[in-house]
Amino acid sequence: MVVSRVDIVEALSTLRAPDGTLLVEHSATEIQITADHVVVSIAIEAADAQSWEPVRLAAEQTIAEVPGVAKALVALTSQRKSAPNVPAKRALPKPTDGVPPPRFPNLAKIKRIIAVASGKGGVGKSTTACNLALSLRAQGLSVGVLDADIYGPSMPKLFNLKGRPTVIAGRTLSPLEAYGCKVMSIGFVVDADKALVWRGPMVASAITQMLRDIAWGPLDVLIVDMPPGTGDAQMTLAQQAPLAGAIIVSTPQDLALIDARRGVEMFRAAGVGVPILGLIENMSYFICDECGKRHEIFAHGGARAEAAKLGVPFLGEIPLDSLIRERSDSGMPIVIADPDSPQAHAYRDIAVKVMAGFQ
Repeated sequence: MVVSRVDIVEALSTLRAPDGTLLVEHSATEIQITADHVVVSIAIEAADAQSWEPVRLAAEQTIAEVPGVAKALVALTSQRKSAPNVPAKRALPKPTDGVPPPRFPNLAKIKRIIAVASGKGGVGKSTTACNLALSLRAQGLSVGVLDADIYGPSMPKLFNLKGRPTVIAGRTLSPLEAYGCKVMSIGFVVDADKALVWRGPMVASAITQMLRDIAWGPLDVLIVDMPPGTGDAQMTLAQQAPLAGAIIVSTPQDLALIDARRGVEMFRAAGVGVPILGLIENMSYFICDECGKRHEIFAHGGARAEAAKLGVPFLGEIPLDSLIRERSDSGMPIVIADPDSPQAHAYRDIAVKVMAGFQ
């Protein structure tokens, strides 16, 4: 059965906002329908969140009962005041430091949250985040991966995971697991073939709910695969998650490095002073299978030079390699499929440097 906006509006027609007005007349209510999934975003004043929570729960339950709806999500959103453009000093946390905000108790047992970001798409950020997480797991650490790339979730494919998270209690979900890592992605709860046409507040709300409502349990490291760019989603994570640091992935050419520089500055100016753990140069070079000659297709050394210019560590180079691509497409990343290969060693060397930064 096809679900329409009319169906949802009709179902919500009897619900009222805290001030007594009809919910469907609330001008800041947005409805997004993707196949059998319905997401409703209600913009409110932050101070009114407590009084709106019963309305949110009632709306979510009402929508879930509409014939044809498989998944219902109602989110309360509010505009955040811009933080002053002054980086706050923040030391790299020790395992016992970095207590999460009280509103995210499910993050309380995670020792470090590390964002893997890029200033632009297409630089191999998700593949890098996946293999970095698995490399940390190979060191004996307990690791989780949060796929926060709302518009282009890749972790279900990279980890060869299908199905939906299990509801533990209320809105709390249990992450899926593969190769010893816990994984959560918006790709587990939306249709992979449908485009998400979400505005900024809805994206920010979805990310907040993935931070708040996932039962990660005790973890040494949570790797967050950030969306590309420097927009609402990135700022939400930088300001609401207790990030221990950020890693920037770039290719060597000047156009990519310009965006990588913006990524660094975003974290520095996010109002929370997120430390930059370093830059990674992906697709750094190509070794020809036939002749063994090295080709620097996108130039070479740009990320190393940029790291020196910005005063941040350079973590390493990852080659442009068909084996990395093939293993990623098959859902068995290179670190798992060929752990003794030079490509896997490149990721593991980066993981060692990342953890050394916390010593």
